[in-house]
This record gives sequence, structure tokens and C-alpha cells, in this order.
Amino acid sequence: MAKSLLLPLSLLLVFLFHGCLAQIELPQRQFWKNLQEQQQHRLRAKTRCRIERLNAREPSRKYNYDAGHYEIWDSNSEEFECAGIDFVRFVIQPKGLYVPHYTNAPELLYVTEGSGIHGVVFPGCAETYESGSSVSSSEGRESRHSDRHQKIRRFRKGDLLAMPQALTYWIYNDGDTPITIVALADVGNENNQLDLQFRKFFLAGNPQASRSQEEQRNIFAGFDEDLLAEALDVDTQTINKLQSRDDERGVIVRAERLRLVFPEYEEEHERERESGRGGGYNGLEETFCSAKIRENIDHPSRADVYNPRGGRLSSVNSHSLPILSYLRLSAQKGVLYKNALMGPHWSTNAHSAMYVTRGRARIQVVGNNGKRVFDEDVNQGQLLVVPQNFVIVKKASNEGFEWITFKTNENAINNQLAGRLSAIRAMPVDVLTNSYGISRDDARDLKYKREEATLFSPGSRSREYDA
Repeated sequence: MAKSLLLPLSLLLVFLFHGCLAQIELPQRQFWKNLQEQQQHRLRAKTRCRIERLNAREPSRKYNYDAGHYEIWDSNSEEFECAGIDFVRFVIQPKGLYVPHYTNAPELLYVTEGSGIHGVVFPGCAETYESGSSVSSSEGRESRHSDRHQKIRRFRKGDLLAMPQALTYWIYNDGDTPITIVALADVGNENNQLDLQFRKFFLAGNPQASRSQEEQRNIFAGFDEDLLAEALDVDTQTINKLQSRDDERGVIVRAERLRLVFPEYEEEHERERESGRGGGYNGLEETFCSAKIRENIDHPSRADVYNPRGGRLSSVNSHSLPILSYLRLSAQKGVLYKNALMGPHWSTNAHSAMYVTRGRARIQVVGNNGKRVFDEDVNQGQLLVVPQNFVIVKKASNEGFEWITFKTNENAINNQLAGRLSAIRAMPVDVLTNSYGISRDDARDLKYKREEATLFSPGSRSREYDA
């Protein structure tokens, strides 16, 4: 009897052992699976990255419109083609409306100046915002005029706005100062199934109104007037207005009488804070139709890394803004104090587009052949694209340095070459001694002298500079 029970019992123990082992290994296997998927999602658009020289670039073209202007960087440069990105900057004057449009690639927008209102149209979602008023007719009857639309949101300086591809959005400046926004378009993203050209599809306005603009019109202009009038059940005069062929205002137009109703900003911001970062993301409070698409990245209390002698870093990724897991993008805001450094590091799984928001810094970038591909000062308003795995080091000038970096991965990872969290610190002293042909004392200094983690205060060898 005992022998007959022995075999089933041994099989049960083997099954339980392997089940436990599988459970232990599952997180590790899932980690590598996720990492592999993140690396592969851009393979479709991969181009040749033969980078001999990087450049800190400024916009190459500017288009002036009725209530603002639009600037683009030259996307034909080697580093832009390698990273599979486009980059733009636009300014909206007070009472300016950036008309509804959508794009073929996901975008990350960062508000460098100003505040305003924006709306995103999620297909198939309900009109959850309503405004209305009662008015008396000439016949003495009371009628109600109302407007229903999807959710609209306020934004302010320092906000990061996530815009999925092919979703219509618009922006309005209801303030007294201009709005300035910079945006990365990830044309190499798998969600863009066209090509590496960034395309905007306007539902209104006339992009061609700018003399320097290439031939382009809004999408209604391409349809037959009668067919469109029948489809929308309106008269042809209205269709002529939609097609905007004779409209010379461009795509950022003046809108003096734009009346919008929504919750007060502080109330909405507090509610999002409590349900988002404060309460943690559990998947219940965020549906497709009411997805959170904004996160402020500027406030000092938001910092993930802080050194009172060096500066601070704040990151937004798919953990803090879940919609980024769909866009497969993330961002990092950095501040370096006077003459401080961000030690040499590389991005393990993303290309980086760094836009300077204030100050100046000396930056060096080194490629896989050990040659310097960039060694210059970068200034406010300039953009530097750094390909994946290229090593970069930053040293702030006397006036300090601030930047926003857009990354082509929803959970971008940096690897350090100096400091407490560096690859050097993680290796045994004897490996360093034999690799570099140095003494054990020098190897210990190499490992332990810089105790700071990521952002470094000016060291004993630091020299002030003010180019």
C-alpha cells in the first residue's frame, strides 16, 4: 500500500517543485520578454545610423499665420533619420486657435511658456461636457440652446501632453500671453504604418495661406462640394467655408468669441492628482474615453532625482502616465545648477531628443568607435538628437542649464559611467585594475570618489566657464 502511494506522491512533489520554479522564473522571463518587445517595436522603421557628426540644430523653416507661427526642424539630417523622429515648435498668440487636426504619428508636446485649453476627440466616446442656456422666442416660448462635446482640458507651463496618432486635437490660448510648445513626432513608431514623413491632416484652416508653405489644404477641400453637402446635410455655402480655399488666416486663427465651459483648473488638477499619482493607477479610473493625457513635469517637488548642489531630474513614463505605454514614448526634464554636471551616461533602449529650455551647457557625445561626435556649447532653443547607446556628458555654464528630453521608449533606461549607480561602481576592483592597468588604490578611487548618483556638484577639478 505504501509503495502504491509513493509514485503518485513523488509525481505531485515534482509537479509542485516545477510549478514553484516557474512562478519564481516568471517575473524574470516577463521582464526580458517586455524588453525584447520594446526593442523590436521600432524595427520596421529602422534606418542606417552612420553618425559621424551630431549638430545642435535650430528650426530650418517658419510659417506665419493669423494668430501665431509654426517652426520645423530639418528631418532629413542623419540623426533625425536614425532616430525616426520629427521635431516642431509653435507659438499661439492670445485668442489664437490652433485648428483641429490629426497626425500619422504619436506626439509628445511640452509647454515651455503660457497656458491654455486643448481638446482631444476620442472616436466613439460620449459627449460628456454640456453647456446650455434658456432664451425666450418672439412667440413667448422658451427654448434651450446647448452644446455637447467631449472633454476639454486646461494646461499650463511645464505640462507634458500625450497625443496618440490619428486622434483629432485642437489648442486655444484664452490667456494674455503667448503659448510656446515644442513637440516630438515619433514617425518611426509602429503605430505609424505609412512612412518616415510626418504628416498633418487638417480638418479646418488653410495651411497654404503661408507663402512659404508647400501646397497643402485641409481634407474637406479635396471632396466634391455637392457630395460633401449631402453627407453633412448642410448647404454648399457652409461647405465652401469648410474647404477654406480663400481663407488667408492659415491654421492658427484668431478666435475672439470662443466660449467654453469646463471645471475650474485647480479642481480638475487636484482630482487628477488624487486619482493618478496620489492614489496609484489601478486601471479602473482610466478608460479610453477619459484617459489622462497630461502630466506636469516642471515642479521641483516632482523630481525623481535631486542633489542640492547639482540639480534635479523628473521623468514621465508609462508608470506615471499610462497612455504612454500605447504611444511608446517618455520624457525627462533636467535642471543643472551653476557649473554642475550630469555624469556620462547612455540610454539603453531609446533615442533621445534634447531641447534646451534655459541657459547653456557644454556637451560631449561619444559613439561606439570611441570618437567624439559632438563637443560644443548648446543654448536655449537648440535641439540635440542623441542616438541610442551613444554616451553623453553635460556641464552647466555659470548661468545654469535646463532641458526637456523626449525618448522613443515608454520606459527609457539610462546607464551611468560615473557615480554611485555607475557600471564602474558595480565592477570588482581587480577587474578595473587589470582592465585599465592601474593600481588597486587608483581603482578604488575610480569606484568610490564620486559618491553622488546621477547629478554631480562641481568637483575639485571644476573650472567655471562663461563662453
